[in-house]
Amino acid sequence: MEKIVTLTLNPAIDKSTTVNSIVPDKKLRCSVPKFEPGGGGVNVSRAIKKLGGSSTAIYLAGGHSGKYFEHLLFAEGINSCVVEIEEQTRENLIVVDNSSNLQYRFIMPGPEVREHEWQQCLNILEKSSGVEYIVASGSLPNGVPEDFFGRLAAIAKKITAKLVVDTSGEPLRHAINEGLFMIKPNMGELSSLKGVEELHAEDAIRAAKEIINRGGCEMMVVSMGASGASLVSKDIVFNCPSPVVKRRSTVGAGDSMVAGMVLGFLRGLPLREVLQYGIAAGTAATMNTGTELCKKEDVEKLFAYLKGEKVEVLVT
Repeated sequence: MEKIVTLTLNPAIDKSTTVNSIVPDKKLRCSVPKFEPGGGGVNVSRAIKKLGGSSTAIYLAGGHSGKYFEHLLFAEGINSCVVEIEEQTRENLIVVDNSSNLQYRFIMPGPEVREHEWQQCLNILEKSSGVEYIVASGSLPNGVPEDFFGRLAAIAKKITAKLVVDTSGEPLRHAINEGLFMIKPNMGELSSLKGVEELHAEDAIRAAKEIINRGGCEMMVVSMGASGASLVSKDIVFNCPSPVVKRRSTVGAGDSMVAGMVLGFLRGLPLREVLQYGIAAGTAATMNTGTELCKKEDVEKLFAYLKGEKVEVLVT
């Protein structure tokens, strides 16, 4: 097993295409579609590969679409551990309207996952060795209990691996109740954890500190979209803006950011540079169409730029 392991319970084949204009009641002639393997943890593994790192992607897959998903991931050279399920792997559709340059994302429901199927993922990780980071990212399909990430957190502690969870809602709440290494909520998700309708930027750090101080996680990265992100630990806060680039797609930007940060941790970068490398990877993903994720050359240029920028540091 690689030092970085990703886990995806609700992967999807992402089919992306373009049309001249989206209008009702007419046949819309599409460009040749591109098929790519997607889903939170899978995208993290794909981005890690693009950045020169390696990981093992554990994921659920079933049916004819699941076999095609495996083929797509194999073609990218991703080390995989496939847990077969009875139902079909879902497929999503991403369409860009060329007349407006607007992107439409049609996200299909996932399969019904049986207990012995999701339990096998936990069993694999519990028996693994040499794992330093586990990245669990994405939604939970039907049949998987809301406390799944909490159970995973207990296993991560048992095998002394650092768990990074990137999800939302009750599954995220269960995870921080168990305690883990890092979470990456956006402002809306952090507001939900805090139990308020909306948080302002100045309140986000305080809310993050409260979760950290009660043992929910060791550190938190609060994603603020185009405004950048803040990395919060018990003793320090780094605020870093996002570089201004021409954005073509936001698909996979968050997963690319997580990939960059985990790779930064593994490579022993200082916390400031871990954040900068993550933001560089996330920003680079927005520069590409569809679900292409980030390109290493773009990430390195943006990372060099960010290292020359002032990063606001607050020691508490």
